[in-house]
Amino acid sequence: MKLKIVSAVLLLSLLALVVPAFAQKVEDTHMYRSCKYCGMDREKFNTSRMLITYDDGTAVGVCSIHCAALEIATMLDKMPQSIMVADMISRRLINAEAAFWVIDSSKPGVMSTRGKWAFTKKDTAETYAGETKGKLATFDEAIKAAFEDMYADTKMIREKRKDKKAPAAMDHKH
Repeated sequence: MKLKIVSAVLLLSLLALVVPAFAQKVEDTHMYRSCKYCGMDREKFNTSRMLITYDDGTAVGVCSIHCAALEIATMLDKMPQSIMVADMISRRLINAEAAFWVIDSSKPGVMSTRGKWAFTKKDTAETYAGETKGKLATFDEAIKAAFEDMYADTKMIREKRKDKKAPAAMDHKH
């Protein structure tokens, strides 16, 4: 009898830890299914997704720091209250400004040729940076890198979209 009670308490404790993390993930990707800027599926790209909440209570979900940079640059009359980003490992949303970022030229990012990945723990970010020869960075450095990369990344995205449309256009000619 005592073993059943202990087992039940352990199971409930485990559920108390797992359910909120699952609920957070489900909630943000279901409320904001696709990126406002590029239309990408935020659940599919859940390692880089971001959620920006403004002081007027509005929020926007984007797929990446590339699209977050677009949002921040175009919403000059709105003050961000919080900027959340997915931890690359757990995929849970964390405070983007408190995250440990890695700017990584060896692995393309979402919407970017130069990856910008967020981590909850510094040691995990350092390990990833060491494996990929990336650079540890702050949020300010990562968002600055997103702005620096904007023209080249936008050009790359346009080329990829043009290439995807080309075979479809050829099919219609026959």
